[in-house]
Amino acid sequence: MKKLGNYVTGHWIEGIGEQQILNDAVTGTPLYMAGTGGLNFQEILEYARKHGNSALRKMTFHERGRMLKALAMHLKNQVEKFYRISYQTGATRADSWIDLEGGIGNLFSYASLRRKFPDQPFCIDGDPVDLSRNHGFMAQHILVPKEGVAIHINAYNFPVWGMLEKIAVNLLAGMPAIVKPATCTSFLTEAVVKEIQLSGILPEGALQLLCGSTGNLLDMLTAQDVVTFTGSASTGLKLKSNPSILRENVSFTMEADSLNCIVLGEDVEPGMSEWEIFVKEIRREMTVKAGQKCTAIRRIFVPENKMEDIRKSISDSLSKTLIGNPENEKVSMGSLAGQDQRNDVKHQVQKLLASSRIIYGSLDSVELVDADFLKGAFMGPLLLENENPFAGGGAHDIEAFGPISTLMPYKNLDEAILLSKKGKGSLCSTIVTFSDRIAKDYVVNAATHHGRILVLNRQDAKESTGHGSPLPMLVHGGPGRAGGGEEMGGARGVKHYMQRTAVQGSPDSITNISSIYQAHAAQKTGEKHPFKKYFEELQIGDSVHTQLRKITDTDIDRFSDLSGDHFYAHKENEIFVDTMFEKRVAHGYFILSAAAGLFVDAAKGPVLLNYGIDECRFLKPVYAGTTIGVRLICKEKTSQDLKDENDIPKGIVKWYVDVYDETGESIMIATILTMVRKKL
Repeated sequence: MKKLGNYVTGHWIEGIGEQQILNDAVTGTPLYMAGTGGLNFQEILEYARKHGNSALRKMTFHERGRMLKALAMHLKNQVEKFYRISYQTGATRADSWIDLEGGIGNLFSYASLRRKFPDQPFCIDGDPVDLSRNHGFMAQHILVPKEGVAIHINAYNFPVWGMLEKIAVNLLAGMPAIVKPATCTSFLTEAVVKEIQLSGILPEGALQLLCGSTGNLLDMLTAQDVVTFTGSASTGLKLKSNPSILRENVSFTMEADSLNCIVLGEDVEPGMSEWEIFVKEIRREMTVKAGQKCTAIRRIFVPENKMEDIRKSISDSLSKTLIGNPENEKVSMGSLAGQDQRNDVKHQVQKLLASSRIIYGSLDSVELVDADFLKGAFMGPLLLENENPFAGGGAHDIEAFGPISTLMPYKNLDEAILLSKKGKGSLCSTIVTFSDRIAKDYVVNAATHHGRILVLNRQDAKESTGHGSPLPMLVHGGPGRAGGGEEMGGARGVKHYMQRTAVQGSPDSITNISSIYQAHAAQKTGEKHPFKKYFEELQIGDSVHTQLRKITDTDIDRFSDLSGDHFYAHKENEIFVDTMFEKRVAHGYFILSAAAGLFVDAAKGPVLLNYGIDECRFLKPVYAGTTIGVRLICKEKTSQDLKDENDIPKGIVKWYVDVYDETGESIMIATILTMVRKKL
């Protein structure tokens, strides 16, 4: 048998002493040994902090994002070798696609997310806050990478996705990671980490792997570290209660297995598209990964007058599932992760049978394709029915982590909502309905107990990613039993690995610290118009103060005719009693256009095009006879990657536009964007 290695302190090191035997989930054949005996966990932590954290903190968000993209592309090219290994976990190719391609997809998603952040090692968070009457004192929240390491303790069911979806986030944030996958499927994680290490894409110390116990690792954590856990609620509670984690206030987020539910709307009848969609979703969630998903449907709620019809429909659908050796192309459902897991599922089902009965499937036998029931860890889908869902306990408390789900009746939507909440918090829930009223009532009233709610019907079913699919840009987590944590969630997830600090100072100080121009900070004027400067030459605060222009009635008339905007406030001889205006007012968008006419340098130069407007506010009515001027200030710069060898080197520049009148008061402020050529 092969011994798995632990990738720590820059080396592959085999554990010594007691080892755990890892078996092929399909054949039962012993394949690997794994353990972490003899490892110095303090050295592992210090290595991550000294080398990995130091290197990542020096990189900008854009550099980290490009690193993730390179890693994703590298793993994509190696993915077929991972599929071959994944079969040994009992997963079909379709199951492995979720684990492998889904994990790599997370890397791509977070690589693209770099564009939402500045080309700096840190970022600002939220809007600036003016703290003084004369605008000389202000504050801005900033986010900087924590100086510790992210500890990821993952479950066995997704040995690749579980790792990649988490490290994508912490690496973009600027923190290294130590990954501890569940030991029984860690051989697949090890294979992926070997490819990552051989690629040389990540800085040394950015990723370390433990194929076995974490030993006393958690006892050595500090307030700068972060722990994430995916698995059972009981194990998560034990880890979260570690004295060091409590004493040091270590950030801990948990994503626990939960009793997720699906609800059939009262409006859905047999023969409707939604009926078939409902049945198909249940079958998929019961059979994908053999039901070993933290998001799988465990509870099914159906109007009581449709129980008999839905029972038959689900059973007929499940009967089409071919179970067996996942390498056989005909097989649509593989095995559980191992014999121990199957025994645990059977034990939990026995508990469920105290309040339910089996209406489809068998607990002790299943017809297999190209596989031996006695050697592998196979179990067929089991559909249970609980006729008294309000009796307490049962399916609302007990989870069998396999292809098991319980069907239950409800009388009305209020009951369905109450039943959904009896799971005490879940990762996700689905409502299948073609009624917007039912969908809204369910979402608004059930949202307190679910991390994600899918509204599924004929309009979105073809493109829907499904009940059980977490997405990189959405939060993955849930309240109560589900752990109370959040993972991924786009930029929200990145901020989990960063320290938020409120910085107070003058507008000049905050501008220099944040590299973003703040209102009322000093401006740099010169003989050269900012539009004549290349991207590299532009500095934050570079500005131009324009000539003045008087707004006339003729201007307003001509803009009305040109734009077709004849709103009453722009009409001549209009009566303005009971309005907000004293007299005829200029169009806000005319003021914006007139401002552009004042600040734009007409000559051909580095500015390639107008890229858009981030924000625009009209602060004061502008009447005919008002004289306006513009202060245009370079606010922020973001470099863009080259798409190909023919692309023009360029970046996006944000400009702070302050339009003022003859009194000096601002009448409009905006942030506009231009695309600016680079010199080299």
